[in-house]
Amino acid sequence: MATVGRLRSSNSELDFPNIEDYLPIGSTINDPAGELRLRDLIDISPTLTEAAGAIVDDSFTRCFKSIPSEPWNWNVYLFPLWCLGVLVRYLILFPARVIVLTIGWMIFLSCFIPVHLLLKANDALRRKLERLLVELLCCFFVASWTGVVKYHGPRPSIRPKQVYVANHTSMIDFIILQQMTAFAVIMQKHPGWVGLLQSTILESVGCIWFNRTEAKDREIVAKKLRDHVLGADNNPLLIFPEGTCVNNHYTVMFKKGAFELGCTDCPVAIKYNKIFVDAFWNSRKQSFTMHLLQLMTSWAVVCDVWYLEPQTLNPGETGIEFAERVRDIISVRAGLKKVPWDGYLKYSRPSPKHRESKQQSFAESVLRRLEEK
Repeated sequence: MATVGRLRSSNSELDFPNIEDYLPIGSTINDPAGELRLRDLIDISPTLTEAAGAIVDDSFTRCFKSIPSEPWNWNVYLFPLWCLGVLVRYLILFPARVIVLTIGWMIFLSCFIPVHLLLKANDALRRKLERLLVELLCCFFVASWTGVVKYHGPRPSIRPKQVYVANHTSMIDFIILQQMTAFAVIMQKHPGWVGLLQSTILESVGCIWFNRTEAKDREIVAKKLRDHVLGADNNPLLIFPEGTCVNNHYTVMFKKGAFELGCTDCPVAIKYNKIFVDAFWNSRKQSFTMHLLQLMTSWAVVCDVWYLEPQTLNPGETGIEFAERVRDIISVRAGLKKVPWDGYLKYSRPSPKHRESKQQSFAESVLRRLEEK
């Protein structure tokens, strides 16, 4: 008790609460009749640890969650209008958009295949035509979403020793930028029909693929990047240094590799307007096909793209500091909040089912304790 008294005296000076202040009058920590005992406090430490591990609404998780907009069809007057809108989007706009995209693919393939096969002898002409055809196909994709895109700043040009870096919300970032200028993008290798497009059509514009699960792949990709930026005739290189899709409200840490190539970095800020659809692609919950379906059944995809002033490495500045400076520029222009997280942690986090089971377990343990009391 002498120790407790000393603690009370020192704590009173710092205005810290004392454990015994929360006990009933006349009870102490060692009092068997007290409702709160020291062993009770020790006993709940695993529960507190479990509760902390079950918290999901933190600054990291919020970066990778779709933030739903407030519903507007909440009364008897607005609900019929909403139902009418659903019919228009699914029965009129969606079929028309499918037709537009189908026509686009027919035009693209009927031109791309002959160009790719018959003009191998004239490499410069073939690459120029393939670049124009890829831009045309991306225009058809944007048209199939009724895309309303405003571009600000000078159009990117083909120059050696420069790389474009942009914040990343979805794979459609690439399509929106590609319809203006044919970029050679560095991107995660995907399975299915997206992977087929990557290995055939997109490689024609010099795109570079990587697999984040293979450690040896990093060295190969780094060499390809250095070789690409030195080529005077290569398409501009586009990198999404966050390394994963973020929900267009935040920016996570930029990987320093894009800022250690010894070239000029050109920031690109992309900001989507959620008035008609949320363009964020949560790849862990939704396939890219379903993501495209969501876009094609919405009213429109609205966004702004800013091509910002090129940046170079300052004397004495490290690659990490350079990356953070460019992230500041993009975040301010697009109105995004910076968070100090590595986006790759998204792929090492437990699955939602596992988190939900832990939360359920914690809730049941709390209910059992309340019933015992």
